[in-house]
This record gives sequence, structure tokens and C-alpha cells, in this order.
Amino acid sequence: MSDKQPAQDPIAEDSRIEALDARLKAAREREDLRANPDKGKESNANYQLGNRVLAELLGGIGGGALIGWVIDQFGRTAHWGLLVVMMLGIVVAFRNIIRISNRRPD
Repeated sequence: MSDKQPAQDPIAEDSRIEALDARLKAAREREDLRANPDKGKESNANYQLGNRVLAELLGGIGGGALIGWVIDQFGRTAHWGLLVVMMLGIVVAFRNIIRISNRRPD
């Protein structure tokens, strides 16, 4: 190996490499956005679908229980109205969840 010093100043070389790295990073980000414009939409759609399933389940059980309780209060049927209508609410909730899960994605 030779004892010659490099012709370029190492400090100036580092700043050029850092500038090149920054430009490459920016170019890669632009290319990713151009290639995948809908990158964040899929996770957002999955989140919305999960919230919809949860709302169907809670709404079916809660709505059935509330309507059954009202029937029990006005009809004086002990707890049979609550149990029957809440079971109907659960069945409807699961039917809606199955319909949601069987739908094809856009």
C-alpha cells in the first residue's frame, strides 16, 4: 500500500455522501407513495370493519335486553320477555356478522 494521502478531503466527502443519502431517501419515499397510494387505507378499512362487528354484537345483545326488559315491565311476564328477545337479538347480531364476513372486498 502507498503512504499517499487521498486527494479529497474526508470531511467534504462525508457531507456529499450524507446529502446523497438524504436525496435517495426522499426519492424512495416518493416512489413508495407513487407505487402504493392506498397503503394506509387497508388497515383503516379493517379497523372500521372490526368496529362494525363489535357494534352489531353489542347492539344486538343490548337492544334485545332493553326491549325484553320493557316487555317484562309492561306485560308482567317475569323474565321470559327479557330472555326471549335477548336471544333473538343475539341471533340477529350473529346473522349480521356472518353477512358482513361473507361480503367480498371491493
